[in-house]
Amino acid sequence: MGSQTVSGHEGDWVEVTAAAIAPEALVAAVSAPENGAVVLFLGTVRDHSEGIEGVTHLEYEAYEGVVEDKIAEIVAEARERWPVSRIAAVHRVGSLDVGEVSVGVAVGSAHRVEAFEAGRYVIDELKHRAPIWKKEHWPGGAEWVREDLVH
Repeated sequence: MGSQTVSGHEGDWVEVTAAAIAPEALVAAVSAPENGAVVLFLGTVRDHSEGIEGVTHLEYEAYEGVVEDKIAEIVAEARERWPVSRIAAVHRVGSLDVGEVSVGVAVGSAHRVEAFEAGRYVIDELKHRAPIWKKEHWPGGAEWVREDLVH
């Protein structure tokens, strides 16, 4: 897994990685002189889940060879719907502790409305359609959770 240019749009960044996600790198990737707006969303590991307190860490797995193409497809759909200049969508795999960034989406656009709407679309569709699985760990147990069922 690595980075790729999406649909021929230079500057777009799609990646699934075991490396930590740096928010400043996402912002830099979508910043451009023509942009009046940069929207950044960061999903972080929290210490609880539906009915479970004391989550200690999460484990993410992805369907390698498919996941980045699926995310790229979502980014391309966002481009078709909103006039944005650049999009970055990066998701972690591996074991992540509470507080770590698990997913980051950034969008650069001339105007804020389009940036917000495109960013929301990318994260919502990524959570629903990308083949990424999450296992929650807590003292005394662990369970795989479908991302599209978690709010």
